[in-house]
Amino acid sequence: MSMARPLPLDFRNTNTLWCSVLAETLVRSGVTVAVTSPGSRSTPLTMVLARHPRMEAIPVLDERSAAFFALGIAKRTRKPVVLVCTSGTAAANYLPAIVEASESGGPLLILTADRPPEMRECSSGQTIDQQKLYGNYVAFYHELCVPEATLLRLRYLRQTVAQAVARAYAPQAGPVHLNCPFRDPLVPVADSQAEALASSLDETFFDHFEGASPRLAGSARIDAAGWPARGLIVAGGDQVVDPDAYGRSVEQLANALGWPVLADALSPARRAHPSGVVTVSTYDAILRDAGQAERLRPDKILCLGGWPTSKVLRDWIGRCDVETVLVAATFKNRDALHGRTTHLHTSVESLEVRGCGAGEPAYRDAWLSAEARARGRIDAAMEADATLFEPKAAWLLAQHLPEHTAVHVANSMPVRDLEYFWPATARRLDVYFNRGANGIDGTLSTAFGVAHGGRPTVLLTGDLSFLHDTNGLLLRPALRGSLTIVLIDNRGGGIFEHLPVAQYDPPFERYFATPQDVDFAALCAAHGVEFVAVESWAQFTGLIETLPERGVRVLALRTDRKRDAARRKQLLAEAGRGE
Repeated sequence: MSMARPLPLDFRNTNTLWCSVLAETLVRSGVTVAVTSPGSRSTPLTMVLARHPRMEAIPVLDERSAAFFALGIAKRTRKPVVLVCTSGTAAANYLPAIVEASESGGPLLILTADRPPEMRECSSGQTIDQQKLYGNYVAFYHELCVPEATLLRLRYLRQTVAQAVARAYAPQAGPVHLNCPFRDPLVPVADSQAEALASSLDETFFDHFEGASPRLAGSARIDAAGWPARGLIVAGGDQVVDPDAYGRSVEQLANALGWPVLADALSPARRAHPSGVVTVSTYDAILRDAGQAERLRPDKILCLGGWPTSKVLRDWIGRCDVETVLVAATFKNRDALHGRTTHLHTSVESLEVRGCGAGEPAYRDAWLSAEARARGRIDAAMEADATLFEPKAAWLLAQHLPEHTAVHVANSMPVRDLEYFWPATARRLDVYFNRGANGIDGTLSTAFGVAHGGRPTVLLTGDLSFLHDTNGLLLRPALRGSLTIVLIDNRGGGIFEHLPVAQYDPPFERYFATPQDVDFAALCAAHGVEFVAVESWAQFTGLIETLPERGVRVLALRTDRKRDAARRKQLLAEAGRGE
């Protein structure tokens, strides 16, 4: 008889044994966080995960919020997070977050409880077709068999769950889905069938596990000696494990090629920008000037991660139509410009450079001079503006947040204000974002996930993104950490003011800007969240220079949407003018 250490398995009945083997397999594979939502059919899963000593199980009422919360944790930790829900439409509410996880590379392991086959297609309550519910948005799908208390079936379960975890990592991070049918009893009432296996299951059942880790893409090489002198490195948005290592890699590339770097605000290259490298942060303004746009045309582009947020930059690159090398550790097509692009399927850190390019000093100097002019004009305008001008919040966050603060930025105008106005800085702020599908759904819940168990976190969001996910406030009691929400309250969708449809009112204001009339102070009070109405920039700066260690607070800036849209356009046009 084996003398191996006993396992923390629950032998009370078939379902409890099945789920405890599943949970132990997850833990042995390096998965230690589960986000559950209440429901009957998922009872066996939830009870076992909640009892496991090495699993943090977090209950969240709303499945859509739960999924985005899990995604935020996965983005910060770069490890799979488990999602558990009951059968029926509960599982459908995961879809928006799964789409985002698929597009942006977030490792999630979705466990949807289900009725057994005999209870389907017969009007049984809370039953829908959950087979391949998420379509091609998951990297792996499998329906587990109905639990059986046999060694053969438990080995199958162990292997399948381990495979699902591995697929959440590789060949690229993303969501996976296991559909989990259960027969009654769903609660842990005792039976003798599972108990009979107690003497057969010990530590040797899992002794082959070594823990899971991300499978890194292989390296690729470029020969810089054959590349042209007038070239650009364009660093798009990227969330990486080690921003400093990423920055060093960009520095090596820039020095080897002799090219300037146009760095997206969502790229570590702007937030921990390499010393001695021409780093351009104001390209959106610069390229609005037709003369400068023509003079700064490159002969080749090296794109890191994907194209930046700026539509002005993307349109200019499309018009240049030069040979492009895109470096991204994914097999997905990242070139929406459909250019003359070669895709190297590797990470920036794994890219090897042979030889040295002959970068044109005059070309680098032209970008450096344009950056100095535009940055000087933007900084002077921001410094002089005492009104609560929306973009100034992003500009001040870049300069006054404590080093290494985690910042989650909402889509629509907040992410664009980072792109336009966030300066290149060495403060090493970690910026998180949901730019896979670019939606506003789940913004608040994702920020809670980024903050949970990590450093003090700041969310920069507009009022519509905040209101779209107010159920995220239900996460406040579960939060281990601190979240400061910078709320731009401009009573509507500010991004639409920059689109052609804004010229058509009616119906613009009601059907596109969709202004809301919510008392944010009362909403926060209902959830026990601190609310501060910001009246001045001096007050705002004081509130963000030191962040609380725990709790949730909202710093609300009441702004003028139409005035700020006009002022933003004017400032970008003035900042980008050539000499």
